Amino acid sequence: MITFSLQSGSNGNSIYVEADGTRLLFDAGISGSMAHRRMASHGRDIRDVDAVIISHDHTDHIRSAGIFRRKFGLPIYMTKSTLRATWCNLGRLDDVHYFRSGDTLEFGSVKVHTIPTAHDAADGVAFVIEHETKKLGILTDLGHVFSGLRGVLELVDAAYLESNYDAQLLANSDYPARLKQRITGSGGHLSNHESAELVACCGQSRPKWVAVAHLSERNNRPELALASQRDAIGNDYPVYLAPRTCESELLEV
Repeated sequence: MITFSLQSGSNGNSIYVEADGTRLLFDAGISGSMAHRRMASHGRDIRDVDAVIISHDHTDHIRSAGIFRRKFGLPIYMTKSTLRATWCNLGRLDDVHYFRSGDTLEFGSVKVHTIPTAHDAADGVAFVIEHETKKLGILTDLGHVFSGLRGVLELVDAAYLESNYDAQLLANSDYPARLKQRITGSGGHLSNHESAELVACCGQSRPKWVAVAHLSERNNRPELALASQRDAIGNDYPVYLAPRTCESELLEV
């Protein structure tokens, strides 16, 4: 299984996964032209993608779903609640395939398990992509460390894992108190510390690598997110970055 992040953060999200000839994009939060360029940087053509699977209704995950459909002819998968709740004007959107949170989608020999999250979206899900004996988690916009999340992380071989904010940077930021409470609350995001402790608690069952993802522009820095993981787990553990403004390196599961 091959994967890379096209972009990850509150300014837009999209992650590519490829296995056994099946090519999937998770989320459509960046422009079509940007997605096309970033796919091409790793030798992939976005028009070859078999499906775009949307995690939830927030703009940074769904805003270009209509463009991906109309410009590149890609089928879109999402829950009905996600489509009803989106604030975006997606334009004409045909060939939408609906699933329910908790469903497993199948694309040839690849299975996509949808995991309901506690994030403050209408019907948000995280993903576990399975092919043969390998499993990859896309675990962002989680809300909090909800029951069963550690078990999911222990089952996967690798994971994109939310590490949204540094607690001190957020506390000292000029964000209004209500927004700070939303971010740190039960429907918000995982901090660097929470993300690192979650991986550490998995012990020997932790994934072979994690890529810290969905970092805040104003309340986090890549070096802080990476350092939190290494402080909790050790410098020998592979930790990668899903950047906010460019594609990640090509990763293998």
